[in-house]
Amino acid sequence: MIEPELLDRIQKHAREWRVAVEDSFETATSAIAFGKHHQKPVVLKVVKRPGDEWRSGEILEAFDGGGIVRVYEHAPGAVLMERLRPGNSLASLALNGRDEEATEILGAVIQQMSAIERSSSDESSFTTVHDWAGGFERYIASGDKKIPRHLVEAGQRIYLHLCASLRQPRLLHGDLQHYNVLFDSDRGWVAIDPKGVVGDLEYELGAILRNPFEQPDLFLSVMTIEKRLKQLTSRLSLDLERARAWVFAQAVLSAIWDIEDGFVVNEGTSSVRLAQTVRPAVDRIRY
Repeated sequence: MIEPELLDRIQKHAREWRVAVEDSFETATSAIAFGKHHQKPVVLKVVKRPGDEWRSGEILEAFDGGGIVRVYEHAPGAVLMERLRPGNSLASLALNGRDEEATEILGAVIQQMSAIERSSSDESSFTTVHDWAGGFERYIASGDKKIPRHLVEAGQRIYLHLCASLRQPRLLHGDLQHYNVLFDSDRGWVAIDPKGVVGDLEYELGAILRNPFEQPDLFLSVMTIEKRLKQLTSRLSLDLERARAWVFAQAVLSAIWDIEDGFVVNEGTSSVRLAQTVRPAVDRIRY
C-alpha cells in the first residue's frame, strides 16, 4: 500500500506525462509505477524526499542514454524512464563464478557513459567528489570510534589529495556497481540509479570494488581486487595507483555513510575490511 501523498504525486505526474499506470509499489526511498507511455513500457519513479535521487532526471538527461537508462520526462523528485526487460542485474554473473565477464561489462558501460561530450559549464551545477569529503569531518567531529581512527585519518588525507589533483573532472554515475547495471533484451547491459557526481574517471571504480555485497569474500580477496583493477584500468586507460587510492578512500567513506544511515559498522564490516586490505598497496605511494 503506497502512502497517500506519494500516490497523489504518482497520479499527478502520470496525468501530466500521459502514463497509463499498470502496477505500482513502494520502496524505502521512493514509489515506483510501471505502465505505458505512447505504447512504450515505462517506469515512473517518485522519490520520497530530497537527497541523492532527487535530481536523478537531470542526471540521466545529461548522460543522454549513453550506457544508461533513457529518460523521457523529469521534474524535481520524479522521473519517467524506459523500462528495461527482463531487468536482471549484473550481480548474478559475479555471484555465479563469472566475475571477469561482469567486470568487462562494467568497463564497457563506463566507456559508454564517459563518451558523452559536455562543456564544464554543463556540469557546474552537480555535486562534486569534494562535496562528499565532508563525511570525514562529520565522522571525526562525532567522536564515534567504530571505524579505526588510523583508517579514517588516512582515508580523509588521501581523499582530499585526490580531490585537489583531479585530472579531467566529468559527470560520473557515482554508484556504478553490479546491482545498478541491468540487462535489457534490446539494449544489452544498461546502468540505472545514478547519484551524479563530478570527479575523475578513476573515482568510478570504487563502488565496483565493494560489490556484490552478498559475497564479500569475493571482493575482499587481494587477487580479485588486483585483477579487477588491472582489467578496468587497462580497458579505460586509467591510472592504476590513483584508482587504487580512490578505492581505499571510498571504502572508508562508505563505512562512514553506513553509520550515518543507521547501519551497524565495526572492524568486520566489509567496507572497513576492504580499506584495511587495500591500504598496504596505497601506502607505498606518498599522498
